[in-house]
Amino acid sequence: MPATAIALRPAQPRDSARLLVVQPGAALHDGVVRDLPDWLAPGDALVVNDTRVIAAQLSGRRIGRETEAKIEATLIKRLDGSRWQALVKGAKKLNEGDTVRFGHDGRVCLLGQLDATVEHKGEAGEITLAFSFHGPALDQAIAELGAPPLPPYIASKRAPDDRDAADYQTMFAAHEGAVAAPTAGLHFTPELEAGLAARGVAIHRVTLHVGAGTFLPVKVDDTEDHKMHAEWGCVSRETADALNAVHANGGRIVAVGSTSLRLLESAAADDGSIRPFADDTAIFITPGYRFKAVDLMMTNFHLPRSTLFMLVSAFAGRETMQRAYAHAIATGYRFYSYGDACLLFPERTTS
Repeated sequence: MPATAIALRPAQPRDSARLLVVQPGAALHDGVVRDLPDWLAPGDALVVNDTRVIAAQLSGRRIGRETEAKIEATLIKRLDGSRWQALVKGAKKLNEGDTVRFGHDGRVCLLGQLDATVEHKGEAGEITLAFSFHGPALDQAIAELGAPPLPPYIASKRAPDDRDAADYQTMFAAHEGAVAAPTAGLHFTPELEAGLAARGVAIHRVTLHVGAGTFLPVKVDDTEDHKMHAEWGCVSRETADALNAVHANGGRIVAVGSTSLRLLESAAADDGSIRPFADDTAIFITPGYRFKAVDLMMTNFHLPRSTLFMLVSAFAGRETMQRAYAHAIATGYRFYSYGDACLLFPERTTS
């Protein structure tokens, strides 16, 4: 894929992004996101992820030794009120018991300096940081000192800026806890929401706090050896009941993004009914998976050798997705988090 295909900024307005409609066994259709209502029917329902991205990228230095090594940390999972699991650039410079002071050039947050103790180093490079603040005070300090955790394929090309603070949140963002945006939701605008409502298509909200593991490539030859990072999600009883009613009335459930889809499938029973859910999920969907709850999927274009490309291949078929991606590259679609979208119909099966 040409490097120029990686989108460094989102489309403006957001619903002007391109939309590739992918139907197995049919011709590909080029459109734009604001056309989405035309592809849906009254009684269908969209499911969006209302997680909110935190300022999870922290820069600091190791203190307490003769040299103060620079440390870059990306918070990936909250463990309790004062502890976070993090991926650290420069992790080899840290030992258990070390103190890291976060901030730039002596800058401190309003509550004082943000220090963290290295509590544990994991085998896969994760480090547990125990912060000196707790609860809301820690949240405020992270928000003040942190930066949007842009994906590596964007951050390697430009630095995060004030635009990203807004651009990297969906219009549905409500519950803080994600360290990566549910990027399919970035395409939505109030105008698109109104168009869907006029079409008779409802929007329901679930919460999955996306972790940095969404960016990690699959490095093993056998997918059974790949370990997914667990992420916390919630489907309320009210939402579960509403989505079950959609199916009972002949409507389709459309997952907006891989995060919504994985959460719905985690909450689904074998008969396809959706149950209330509030727990971690590490579901890993690969070709051969039998989808239980989701009928259509809207998503962005994903990295090669990623769990996300395996997921869309499981949904629409690997050959179909390879054909769709070849078309997208040839016709100038924009890829990844700030890129364009596709609407996927499921692969036809004989069972």
